[in-house]
Amino acid sequence: MNKTVKNVVIVGGGTAGWISAAVIKRLIGAGVNVTLIESEEIGTVGVGEATIPPIITLNNVMGIDEKEFLRETNATMKLAIKFENWRVEGESYFHTFGAPGKSYAFCHFHHYFKRAQELGLSDSIWEYDLNYLACKAGKFAHIKSPDPIIEMPYAYHFDASLYARFLRKKCEAMGVTRKEGIITDVKQDADSGFITGVTLKDGAHIEGDLFIDCSGFKGLLTQQTLNTGYEDWSHWLPCDRAVAMPSERHEQTRPYTRSIAHSAGWQWRIPLQHRNGNGLVYSSNYYSDDKALDILSNNLDTKPLADPNFIRFKTGRRRKQWNKNVVAVGLSSGFLEPLESTSIHLIQSAVVRLIHLFPHEGFKQYQIDEYNKQSQLEYEQIRDFIILHYHVNERTDSHFWRDLREMEVPDSLTHKIELFRASGNLFREQNDLFLESSWLQVLLGQGIAQGDYHPLANALSEQKLQELMQNIKRIKNEPIGKIATHDDFLKQFCG
Repeated sequence: MNKTVKNVVIVGGGTAGWISAAVIKRLIGAGVNVTLIESEEIGTVGVGEATIPPIITLNNVMGIDEKEFLRETNATMKLAIKFENWRVEGESYFHTFGAPGKSYAFCHFHHYFKRAQELGLSDSIWEYDLNYLACKAGKFAHIKSPDPIIEMPYAYHFDASLYARFLRKKCEAMGVTRKEGIITDVKQDADSGFITGVTLKDGAHIEGDLFIDCSGFKGLLTQQTLNTGYEDWSHWLPCDRAVAMPSERHEQTRPYTRSIAHSAGWQWRIPLQHRNGNGLVYSSNYYSDDKALDILSNNLDTKPLADPNFIRFKTGRRRKQWNKNVVAVGLSSGFLEPLESTSIHLIQSAVVRLIHLFPHEGFKQYQIDEYNKQSQLEYEQIRDFIILHYHVNERTDSHFWRDLREMEVPDSLTHKIELFRASGNLFREQNDLFLESSWLQVLLGQGIAQGDYHPLANALSEQKLQELMQNIKRIKNEPIGKIATHDDFLKQFCG
């Protein structure tokens, strides 16, 4: 089909649907008509409350004022994720959005740190990370500096249902049309198989040129209609259930997410302005639903506010995120458990990728193929990063952890682990969401020792190396005494 794309139809609301509508309408504007179909009768998963720094770029593109956003979504600031009990019980580490120390041309900071350790330095590498120091102190500020050594990258925790409502208001003001209703029939072109329109329960028929499937796990268009297929990754990531339960707000709002490993899964704790988000991700091969609920209920910081919400899923990805004239966004495109808060980012990146490859003058297969190639690579890179947390562990308390430690993992992940173990080298793959500093923190946190350091780290004398480490540590600590607590920041900034 080579007709000009004028009408975009988004099937499903929630975070995925309204982000898609907002980005397309904001960036393409009058060039297309955008219609979003959703029903109040159909609920959304709505537990994706933690994000990563690219959300700030997304909000800026959509023209969202940060103060308004924080108020409307009851959001808090996020500097890191704290991983508890992942390597062994009773131990924790942080994966921050910052980077330890300061890297130099051809030689990252962790090589200097490794040499300093061998010379007797006893510090943790996180003591050279501004985000970690702010997390430890419970503080936050917008820190802007021409020197990246004192940057403090951040993201948000927010109420996903409030965020979708907030975006809906913005979208309707931009001219997006919302249709209330349940789709009962999907029409296809007899020759090409392209979707031509959908029929609602009330008999209304909505035609479109390009369809965005945001219908969740069921994949109304991409799977139920086009039978796109699914690549199952549960042999690497066996958790297939989650139970979520909000609770009362904790008296101190931590500027980080907590990820707490249990004997067959992990628990999230996410601080919002009005409540805490809680949940347990687990494998039904090791826990019954009743046992999972019991573990979550007994590990809440505060009093529950609602009944538990059980969610079933299968980790993996749709074999084509773009099939014919349907682009799957959000849960319809695949699922990677929210261990590293990538769910909302995958929505964002899918829509931004579509903007780059938008079929203005009709559908060209080379554009579709490029979209699918980039989507597959992104999913696989995030998949490897999540597997790393599970596979590299030293826990002996359950079959779950022993089984994951003994499983075969993708060759791409094995190469990364062994390269670091042998030489300390880390290289960012093409468009990998996670930078070298992210891989470094999780590798070290999970107990992989850096086997060597780069010879460039020997260019400094022992005295100069010691001065370098002291100066970096001093610079990183300087802002902490001057900035407000996280709670005070929220009161002062957004009231």
